[in-house]
Amino acid sequence: MLSLTLSEDRKDGLKILCLGAHCDDIEIGCGGTLLRVMEEHLIDKLYWVVFASTPARAEEARNSAEAFLSRVNNKEIVIMDFKDGFLFNSAAEIKSAFEKIKSDFDPHVVFTHSGHDLHQDHSLLSRLTWNTFRSHLILEYEIPKYDGDLGVPNFFVRLRKELVDQKIDNLLTYYKSQGGKHWFDRELFSALPRIRGMECAHEYAEAFYVRKMSI
Repeated sequence: MLSLTLSEDRKDGLKILCLGAHCDDIEIGCGGTLLRVMEEHLIDKLYWVVFASTPARAEEARNSAEAFLSRVNNKEIVIMDFKDGFLFNSAAEIKSAFEKIKSDFDPHVVFTHSGHDLHQDHSLLSRLTWNTFRSHLILEYEIPKYDGDLGVPNFFVRLRKELVDQKIDNLLTYYKSQGGKHWFDRELFSALPRIRGMECAHEYAEAFYVRKMSI
């Protein structure tokens, strides 16, 4: 496991890898945390990778990521075109993509899906993350959904309300294709950070699952 130093006097900056199965997963799962990190720490490079998309959704995702990462100078945004819900059919290709990322980039921290997530695409990416980045700090984020698979996280990032609002504004602005879904609204995106905030004696927070880490 890789040690992580988050002191403000870090001179070289953080290298961050964000992995998402679908176009809005990264923003939903760890968007507030990324906003706080970008606000408080120097970013050396941020690598943002989405695996499943369609041409229309890929355009949304790229526009969202560009806006979200506007203060990061050195960033790479990769939107792949695997089929939503069928990533397991392309597991070998996706594993090769993981190995290519690893050969090009050595992050200090990796954000990925929770290992107990019931969505088949999410769980596959989580497994491949651990299989590939074996010596890295991995923070597994959570995605609220119909399956009801939210767990008991053990790592919390406290957030100001302004950061939560900024995250939600970004989601609602750039993902118009998702607006018709019964769960894609401000109330839901505010509810989970409020609950996680209560759990860590704060107003708002994002929560993660950490199997092992050293700070």
